[in-house]
Amino acid sequence: MENDTFSVSHAKNPIIAINVISGHFTTSNLHTNNYLDFSALKSNSVVARDIAREMAISYLSTTLVDTIVCMERTEVIGAYLAQELQLEGPSVINTGKAIHVVSPINNAYGNLTFPSNQTEIITGKNILLLVATVSSGRSLNRILECLSYYNGNLAGISALFMATPVRTPHKVNALFTSDDIPGYKLYEPGECEICKNTKKLDAIIRSEGYTKIE
Repeated sequence: MENDTFSVSHAKNPIIAINVISGHFTTSNLHTNNYLDFSALKSNSVVARDIAREMAISYLSTTLVDTIVCMERTEVIGAYLAQELQLEGPSVINTGKAIHVVSPINNAYGNLTFPSNQTEIITGKNILLLVATVSSGRSLNRILECLSYYNGNLAGISALFMATPVRTPHKVNALFTSDDIPGYKLYEPGECEICKNTKKLDAIIRSEGYTKIE
């Protein structure tokens, strides 16, 4: 499986690149023919800083941001994004402003929530949501429901990757889309063409990476 790997670079910055592994994978919701490896983008400080600069362009002169909510281990990028939004400049509206960077937790019932001592930086605040992927839109809707529960004001959504078309009414500013990945496919489990060709699943995709199915 790992032998069938290729890389896709961002059109404006080749340092930002994702490794793509071809195979037969499943998420909690969908099947796909490609695993997108974002590990370097999330953990490499040089790459994360460049990602933050690209993401900040959509908000620098237009969007007030109080808090960046990070999902799927994007906290390193989120911290750099806060710095970029705070830079000095005549058209930078968040210059010198304190921007918080937080992540929700799962409670005992599996629902996303924020600790009581963090609600003051969510409730009534302008929230920039940062996620790794938007595929079916179900995970995105889950965190949006959480923010709505705390009365947070959604200021924008940024993602490393978004499958197109995605079922969400919200604009998503994505670095990569499925149009950038040659042959990329998503399937509902009952409609998976790879399954119909009797090819077994290779691995399960989670936010931390993938686990092979032996």
